[in-house]
Amino acid sequence: MSSLQLVNPRVRGIRRSPHSGLQSLGAQKPFKEVIDVSSGDPHKAGVKPISFVRQVLAVCLHPQLMKNKTLPLDVRLRAQRLLEVCDGGSVGSYTASSGMPHVKQSIAEFIMRRDAGVPSHAEDIFISAGSQRLLASGEGETQTGVLTPRPCPHTLPPLLDEAGVTLVPYQLMEDRGWAVDLDELHRALKTTRGRCEPRAIYISNPGNPTGHVQDRKSIEEVIRFAAAERLLLLVDEVYQDSVYGQEKEFISYKRVLFEMDKEYSETVQLVSFHSISSACMGECGLRAGYMEQVNMDPEVTQFVDTMLCTDISTPVTGQLALDLMVNPPKPGDPSYDTYTQEILLTLATLSQNAQRVQEFLKDLPGMSCQPAMGGIYLYPCLHLPSEIIEKAKVRNVTRTFMFMAQRGIRVHVSGKTQDFHPGKHELVSREYYLKGPLF
Repeated sequence: MSSLQLVNPRVRGIRRSPHSGLQSLGAQKPFKEVIDVSSGDPHKAGVKPISFVRQVLAVCLHPQLMKNKTLPLDVRLRAQRLLEVCDGGSVGSYTASSGMPHVKQSIAEFIMRRDAGVPSHAEDIFISAGSQRLLASGEGETQTGVLTPRPCPHTLPPLLDEAGVTLVPYQLMEDRGWAVDLDELHRALKTTRGRCEPRAIYISNPGNPTGHVQDRKSIEEVIRFAAAERLLLLVDEVYQDSVYGQEKEFISYKRVLFEMDKEYSETVQLVSFHSISSACMGECGLRAGYMEQVNMDPEVTQFVDTMLCTDISTPVTGQLALDLMVNPPKPGDPSYDTYTQEILLTLATLSQNAQRVQEFLKDLPGMSCQPAMGGIYLYPCLHLPSEIIEKAKVRNVTRTFMFMAQRGIRVHVSGKTQDFHPGKHELVSREYYLKGPLF
């Protein structure tokens, strides 16, 4: 008979969501349902799918709809073109493990438009399902480390654990709008020497879950730091389509890198990520995203392609949705006006609800919250009395579990529980605010 001790220790260290644990208890609670404000799922929160995306996918799934003249002409033509690049003319066929060549080329062209002509090549783009996978390994006493921000996406620490990668935390500066601080990066790097071998730094821009947006100066500082310390840049840019803070704009790490001196633009290694789970698309369930490699050794690129070949290809419908995201209707197309209106409505809802939640939270006792400049989250801090902290310790449960069990609201502490500010007790929740007017 197998036992838990025989299970891979990396897997044993992964913990299920406390939400699942609460459901299994079966105890009566003073609420009817658990409200999940941590999942980052726009459609679950009530955001409507983009009509153009769903119409094209519907025709691809049921080609007989090609004859339906009630569908816009550009919808039918796009579906026909996408089916032509599917093997056998069907979305049910496998694709290359790294993604469909047509979609990869569309992504490369999108990146060049976004970055004012900075070159992008389809062979440097890899499509995969779900969260980005970090290629890391460790042997002996010295393991691979990744500098990881606090706060960070709550799914990132278990992903690193599963990969056997050591998380090296660096704290974002809350009092400066969750800024990336160079002194803090050097502190994190210094304290981890000997414990692991740092190989990469993870950045989220716009910030998940903080909602901060880096400016050019901040990005240049991080690039210089990565160059000096010989670190690979891993940049999550999933929410690049949702920047709404005043005088804020998204600028990609790749564009900034290529506009710097050659000592950086030709040497610093960068991997950037984007996904159809972005705020405006919100197609989390279709499971597709891409990464672009910059300045990587060709042998490394070949190795990544080989690694992807061990998996079945990304769902075709997700890949087609990626194509629609990076190549939307153009002015003059029948679907352009509706598409534009739907995108603007989502962005307006994001901005308005972010402001509403911000104003609401700042008046609550024991709460503080930096304004969000982009993305789909606010990141409020709940400062807990010491007796609550002690009660959680006595019960041997997390503070987040107590909060959920007593109030029915599911939150996440970002990353592992470690206090960077002694004496300051915080329960940090991620507040999802895409769903319609809140008050």
